[in-house]
Amino acid sequence: MTHDFDVLPGAEPFISQGGKTGILVSHGFTGTTQSMRPLAEAFENEGYSVYAPRLKGHGTHYEDMETSTYQDWIASVEEAYAWLSERCDKIFVAGLSMGGTLALYMAENHPEIRAISLINAAVEVPDMEGVKELQDVRFLDAIGSDIKKPGITELAYDKTPVASVKEILSFMDLVRKNLSAIHCPTLLFVSPEDHVVPPVNSTFIFDHISSEEKDLIEMPDSYHVATLDHDQQRIIDGTLAFFRKYE
Repeated sequence: MTHDFDVLPGAEPFISQGGKTGILVSHGFTGTTQSMRPLAEAFENEGYSVYAPRLKGHGTHYEDMETSTYQDWIASVEEAYAWLSERCDKIFVAGLSMGGTLALYMAENHPEIRAISLINAAVEVPDMEGVKELQDVRFLDAIGSDIKKPGITELAYDKTPVASVKEILSFMDLVRKNLSAIHCPTLLFVSPEDHVVPPVNSTFIFDHISSEEKDLIEMPDSYHVATLDHDQQRIIDGTLAFFRKYE
C-alpha cells in the first residue's frame, strides 16, 4: 500500500533562475529546505541561479522517509545539479549536515564544481552505529532543531526512521572513503558544540580532501543547525565571499 504524502508548508524546493553562475543548496537528514532558505534567498538576492531541492522522503512524513534510500537523496541533488547545468556556466554547492555529505559526494563525482561550502558536514556519527543492531524498532526520537538561538525551530521530523539511519550510515561510509578525490576549493563551517554531528567530522574532512585551497571557520555561537542560528549571517557572508573568489 502506498501513501501520497503532502509536502509540509515551508518544505518546498527553492528554485530561482538568475545569472549564469549557479548555487546548489542542500538541507540535511530529516530536515527540509526551511533550514537553508535564508542562504538560498541571500544567494538569489546576489543574482545567482539557485536550486535547493527537497530531498526525497523529506518534508512530508517520516513514514515517507522510511522508504527512501541514500541513492534517492543523491538523485534529488543530481536533478537540481542538472537543472543548474542547463542554465549556468559555473556551479557551486553548499550543504548543511547530510547536505554537506551530499556536497562532498557531488565534488567527488563532478570535478567541474567550482567550490563547496560545508556547514557541520557529516562523514561519521558514532552515536548512530548502534542502530545497525536494532531489529524490531522502526522509529527513534527526533534529531532536528539543535539550535542555540531561543525561539527558533527547525522544520524537521519528530521521529527518525531506523531504516533511514542505516541509509545515512552507508552513505557517509561511501563518501568518507573517497574524500581524497575532492580537489575543489572547500570552505568548512563547524560548531564546536554540536549535539548531532561531532565537530571532529569537519577537521577529518579538512585533513583528508585533496583541495589545496581550504578554510575552516568555527561558529562558537551556534549548535548543529547553524544556518538558523546566531551564525547565520557569518555563513552567508563567508560563503558568498569564498565563492566569488572562484567565479
